[in-house]
Amino acid sequence: MTASSTTHSLIAADQLPAGILYRLFSGSIAPRPIAWVSTIDAAGNTNLAPFSFFTIASINPPVLAFSPLRNGEGKTKDTLNNLGQVAECVIHIGGEAMSEALNLTSASLAADEDEFTHAGLNKVAMPPLAVPRVEGAPIAFGCRLRDIISFGDQPLAGSLVLAEVVVMHADAAVWDGRHVDNEVLRAIGRMAGSDYARTDSLFSLQRPE
Repeated sequence: MTASSTTHSLIAADQLPAGILYRLFSGSIAPRPIAWVSTIDAAGNTNLAPFSFFTIASINPPVLAFSPLRNGEGKTKDTLNNLGQVAECVIHIGGEAMSEALNLTSASLAADEDEFTHAGLNKVAMPPLAVPRVEGAPIAFGCRLRDIISFGDQPLAGSLVLAEVVVMHADAAVWDGRHVDNEVLRAIGRMAGSDYARTDSLFSLQRPE
């Protein structure tokens, strides 16, 4: 074992600054699916933002999970603030065709500025929810807030949002009622830094019985 590997082989998590932990997590836990989340506040201002700490939490009931991090000053994102006012959101799967617009909505705008407008996106109603979905996004899950688990108020602390799906939009070109066509969806994943991954190069393994 070399000196370098000895130095880095076993590290106590509480000995690393949050920024270094973020680099290790985001670089190694990848590719990560991206939740493109729309919310509104009590005044009706709309927010749209991507989050790559995202997964399925449950099928029955149908619950999705994503985790907005506090910023470097410990302030919460508009998405989390809005959920505290209007307990609804729409979680989109944008696909590669919408990646440029998705990236634009990651800009740090004021709470009363509209990311839909900033990214040149149109809104479509998603009844029975008050929150709109993104026109053109091939998959959208309309959700009601089930729970938020906070992990603290320090910089880069996360809050786990559990959102129960109540209504869905699925483009017929992407979903035939049973299977998602990834050649059409062209889902993307988040890597570290400015890097994204395409998921159009697949391989299969049979699960053991």
